[in-house]
Amino acid sequence: MPLSRRQFLEDSMLAAAAAATAAVVSKPAFAAETTPSAGEKLTVAIIGCGIRGKAHAGALAAFPDVDIAYVCDPDSRRTAELSKQIVAAGRPAPKQVPDLRTINDDKSVDAVFICTCNHWHALAAIWAMQAGKHAYVEKPVSHNIHEGRVMVEVARQTGRICQTGTQNRSRGDMAEAVEYMRQGKLGQVTLARSIVYGRRGAIGPLGKYDVPAEVDYNLWCGPSPLAPLTRPKLQYDWHWVWNTGNGELGNNNVHSIDLCRWGLGITGLGKSMMSYGGRLGYSDAGQTPNSQVCIFDFGDKTLVTETRGLKTNPFDPALKDGTIFVGTEGYIASNAHFDRDGKLIRTFTGKGVNHFRNFLDCVKSGKREDLKAEILEGHQSTALCHGGNISYQLGQSASPAEIRAALAKLKVHDDVMDTLDRTLGYLNDNQVDLGKTPLILGAHLQIDGEREAFAGNAQANQMLTREYRKPFEVPDRV
Repeated sequence: MPLSRRQFLEDSMLAAAAAATAAVVSKPAFAAETTPSAGEKLTVAIIGCGIRGKAHAGALAAFPDVDIAYVCDPDSRRTAELSKQIVAAGRPAPKQVPDLRTINDDKSVDAVFICTCNHWHALAAIWAMQAGKHAYVEKPVSHNIHEGRVMVEVARQTGRICQTGTQNRSRGDMAEAVEYMRQGKLGQVTLARSIVYGRRGAIGPLGKYDVPAEVDYNLWCGPSPLAPLTRPKLQYDWHWVWNTGNGELGNNNVHSIDLCRWGLGITGLGKSMMSYGGRLGYSDAGQTPNSQVCIFDFGDKTLVTETRGLKTNPFDPALKDGTIFVGTEGYIASNAHFDRDGKLIRTFTGKGVNHFRNFLDCVKSGKREDLKAEILEGHQSTALCHGGNISYQLGQSASPAEIRAALAKLKVHDDVMDTLDRTLGYLNDNQVDLGKTPLILGAHLQIDGEREAFAGNAQANQMLTREYRKPFEVPDRV
């Protein structure tokens, strides 16, 4: 039975959650793990030396059984910075290279850690696995749905271990919560909600800008078009341009979408999907929506994502972002179970594992089944992000009344009008004039599950893949 936020989010319930889980969430996300003997060393490379590359380097430098042989990035300033970080951690200086193909040619490299821009994720992993290497690939694993499917097929064909950087799969509290739901203790679970609220400012005016001299722009673009730089900053702001990024849906929401899929036990693209939102509140060089709602219909279950990039209150004072599961026996919000009256039933405190360690151990054992976030799971969670964005890109400007009429036709397990009203309230708080900059009502996409495609929508199916520049071509299905 669909329940509104007002029926669910009682202040007493989430206040109890905040108090009950404070000791859990204040601890490190992953428990320390024992490491294999130093003699069983793995030689690895880090590809992509930005924010995530630095995080990977910090984690890998702590493992005595790992040698970081290479750092790779078309930006020479970044490779130099990451090399210094690794040396400062007491490890030997790695080789600095701009082209990942150099690493693929080195047979001594066992595994690569791919932390590039989104448009490089799939091809970097595919090439590495075809070269005999194992791959840890950051989220979202692909730039489009076709790429993700090819990654899965190449992993199966080559027998390589491929882990996705959706590290919440290694959280012990979430694993415990998921098992709890599997045992039926939340009753019939019909809805999961993914909440990502994080303010994103404008990225500067649309224009033509110079690429930094230290960047090999041909290599940086790789599979994407060799197009002029149209924003002031090359790095990071690529997230908000369709050629290279997937917006906040693919950047951060993929994490909680992945948890929602895990908890609901759903696979594939479902029955249908619809998105609405916009890039609102400012005018800049960005293209992706900064405010977006996606509704994924899986028949007996529904997954709803809410993304907000303007100033906003949290979903609730005690639940700023994350996941909510709705069942006939109450709710699981964050890592706690509440009954339907908001009374705290229990918190989940299971011990997690280190996501990097899990990948390295599976490389050594060859047991793909022991991976916490195997590439098939990463592909399916990422594919939902792509589907939501395709709906948005094929949408048209619409008034709130028109969006309300379209939502009224959906038969899903969410109070879709309540979600819309909260979204409209948030935009009103930001003084967004929807008469001047209207919302986009996305296409209602029907799914052809067997083909991992869209039913009766040729335009949407064209967006399952893209044209690639030679020699940076993602292969056809293998």
